[in-house]
Amino acid sequence: MIMSVGRLTVFAAFLASITQVSLSRGAGDRCFCQVTGNLDDCACDVETIDAFNNDQLFPKLQKLLESDYFRFYKVNLDKPCPFWTDNNQCGMSSCAVHPCSPNEVPEGIKSSNHKYSADANTQDVDCEKLEHLGAVDASLSEKTREALQNWNLHDDESERFCVIDDVESPDAQYVDLLLNPERFTGYKGPAAWQIWNSIYEENCFKPFTVRRPVYPQVFHSGQGKDAPAFYRWLEGQCVEKRAFYRLISGLHSSINIHLSARYLMDDNWFHKKWSHNVSEFQQRFDSELTAGEGPKRLRNLYFLYLIELRALAKALPFFQQSSFQLYTGQPQKDQAHKELLLEVLRLADTFPLHFNENSLFAGDEKEAGKLKEDIRLSFKNISRIMDCVGCFKCRLWGKLQTQGLGTALKVLFSRRQIEDLTKPNVPRAAFQLNRQEIVSIFNAFGRISTSIKELKNFRSMLADFR
Repeated sequence: MIMSVGRLTVFAAFLASITQVSLSRGAGDRCFCQVTGNLDDCACDVETIDAFNNDQLFPKLQKLLESDYFRFYKVNLDKPCPFWTDNNQCGMSSCAVHPCSPNEVPEGIKSSNHKYSADANTQDVDCEKLEHLGAVDASLSEKTREALQNWNLHDDESERFCVIDDVESPDAQYVDLLLNPERFTGYKGPAAWQIWNSIYEENCFKPFTVRRPVYPQVFHSGQGKDAPAFYRWLEGQCVEKRAFYRLISGLHSSINIHLSARYLMDDNWFHKKWSHNVSEFQQRFDSELTAGEGPKRLRNLYFLYLIELRALAKALPFFQQSSFQLYTGQPQKDQAHKELLLEVLRLADTFPLHFNENSLFAGDEKEAGKLKEDIRLSFKNISRIMDCVGCFKCRLWGKLQTQGLGTALKVLFSRRQIEDLTKPNVPRAAFQLNRQEIVSIFNAFGRISTSIKELKNFRSMLADFR
């Protein structure tokens, strides 16, 4: 097509204006100019979170996560994908997970998946004796015992936001998280995109007629125009569904930050080098390269931080119980690590601008109950999608982080049961966390905390591109 001279002049002026805008705005501005001030649906601001996390919480939390109790995570990485035929398993060495040998896992952890102290088994035996002495008929049929077990399982599952079946699986193995860090593995392309597309399109309450602004480079094919309609739809949703989408987006953002911060920059016969890849970070979060989506994703990361921080603060009474121990079989270290854990939780509790979870499910009790159940089942479905991830290291960290977020939601929506823990003469409360949930909620928040810390590093690096 041939342009007239007048049109060429106008077009040249347009290109010049675009170039001038790009030059006047540094790379850091394009990623972070909108990542400031108050967050939607919250009373908190980005700057308060940055200062609190980077200067106070992050160092203590990282020290805690290096302890034996939190570094060993039991997981089944061999479960088949329940939704589609998975023929896209990553064959690269960087995708591999190296499980622990039996002698590498502390005895206390192997023998106490659901116990918190050394004398827990003795207490269980005493309780069983008392129940037997007081029972009218101790001879329950096999069918009755099975029914009772199913009731208990149903009660447990009714409060969970994740599928937790890895602990008892014969295929589950312990993994040392410190020796299998989350970082870029090379797993990308259609297989990886299918995972996130399934999560967003099928589990975030979005009708298929509303097109989501998507990633990767589809903005350049014109799909960026879908953003206004999508955000009009999102703003029209109730606060709970908006929050659900923002949590998933925040989790996605956090994972992308980890991959950009520990990117495989050098791979040869002699060594591998992982370090910050500023270009990769820009591809995911630069406002011009993502049609304005990048800064929104980063703001959703801060929202996710607030949710998980609030859950840890709310769980403090559970961990303060004298019966709770970080039992690994090393009494002195276990006690020191419990004190550090309580120090972290008390610090979390002092945060001045916590998310107010009472704003969620605050309407009609029946409608609120149905909405909560819909969200619980949607998130549980997302946890099952993690078994479709083709890269085993990505699958490991995906399962851990979704389980951690699911545990955080369980804590937030168990307010009454947690409050009962502090009341005298109240029968044993129903609220419990097993070791798998405890390890996942702290490590998941550790990942979010690391992401906030890494944003400071990327801000500094991008400032050099001005």
